[in-house]
Amino acid sequence: MEQTAPGLVSLYKAAGVSLDKHRLAGVRAAVYLVLDRSGSMSGFYRDGSVQALAERVLAAAAHFDDDGVVPVVFFDSKAHNVEEISLADYRGRVDKLHKKLGSMGTTNYVSAMEAVIRHYQSCGATDPAYVIFQTDGSPDNEKRAEQTLCKAAELPIFWQFVGFGRDQFKFLHRLDELPAPRYRVVDNAGFFEAGANPSRMSDEKLYDQLMIEFPEWLQSARRAGVLG
Repeated sequence: MEQTAPGLVSLYKAAGVSLDKHRLAGVRAAVYLVLDRSGSMSGFYRDGSVQALAERVLAAAAHFDDDGVVPVVFFDSKAHNVEEISLADYRGRVDKLHKKLGSMGTTNYVSAMEAVIRHYQSCGATDPAYVIFQTDGSPDNEKRAEQTLCKAAELPIFWQFVGFGRDQFKFLHRLDELPAPRYRVVDNAGFFEAGANPSRMSDEKLYDQLMIEFPEWLQSARRAGVLG
């Protein structure tokens, strides 16, 4: 880390403290980052909030997986091709990739979730997937998004939703509390609001919020046979 990405060392240390606190030290996972680029997200790209989140996720991912790379799925009306952010190439990377994709669209959660599932199943990973899914509002089709999440509960994939902005996020709060096993095999999702100025959330608070529900899922997924 000090040699490859010295600018992320402080974030890496902050993430390590949170991982220790939530008994995640030594846990292996394939970390994914999903980024909303619907039209209402334009301000968060301009002010650097999305880039800041990507850097924080990359620093945390270095604890879970030592390849120094995080697959990134941008989505709007559809999911775009899977890109990467890495310890060797992260400065300004989000803005570069975002601009390459052109016009922004709507908020199609399902396409993004399906893209992650396809990539995870085809890459040969043996560790569970930990998906950090950023958005600033409800999906185009709430019913399909809920159905997709419930079906995905059978897979070794945990979805941590992060809300940017002032939306009430009623759908994501409901999704977070959807009973298991009544609607899904295990509770495979978490959610927290990062607020209207997400980059101002302290590193300590962000990492704690990211790590609260993942260890609970690891335990329940093992009990349910979702994880070996």
